[in-house]
Amino acid sequence: MTRIKLCGLTRDEDIDAVNSILPDYIGFVFFAKSSRYIDKEQAVRLKQKLDGRVKAVGVFVDEKVEAVADLLSEGVIDMAQLHGNEDDRYINELRGLTGKPVIKAFRIKGKDDIRRAELSVADHILLDAGTGDGKTFDWQWLKDIKRPFFLAGGLDTGNVYDAVKNIRPFAVDTSSGIESDGVKDPEKMKAFTDIVRSVTDNG
Repeated sequence: MTRIKLCGLTRDEDIDAVNSILPDYIGFVFFAKSSRYIDKEQAVRLKQKLDGRVKAVGVFVDEKVEAVADLLSEGVIDMAQLHGNEDDRYINELRGLTGKPVIKAFRIKGKDDIRRAELSVADHILLDAGTGDGKTFDWQWLKDIKRPFFLAGGLDTGNVYDAVKNIRPFAVDTSSGIESDGVKDPEKMKAFTDIVRSVTDNG
């Protein structure tokens, strides 16, 4: 069953929508340059409203390992997702400090990037086309991948059916694909989730 992650939540309304949909994961972005950035206080409030069946993932870009560990240890987030230059040493240090799962994101420009991702010591790998720009990469590069992965980059209600049916990722991750005018759209969030589940339910 392909899992679902809805990323870049910033508002109480986003959490209300998530609680009615119950994806597997949601994402809070702690990268200050992102339009979806939230600070710790906002994340604490939103996490308190979040249904406990949904895991909260913190998204970081070259953040100090201690800062990420604090958010994990305090329960503000359940997992960390790393989008910068964090290496295996960083990942091992973070996991040693917290014992919590780590997702390492890789920007995929060719098959070599996929091979590099497969070697990561992270608990999960996420394969993305870029940095939240809503673009996809060539999914044909994934046909020989040996490791489960989160698929991200340009996923929306128009292409996620094909992605799940043909590629069978461990999870799909979307942000801009469930937005209207730059904010999360509850109807798109539900439609995206329903499509993924329909593929999974029908095998």
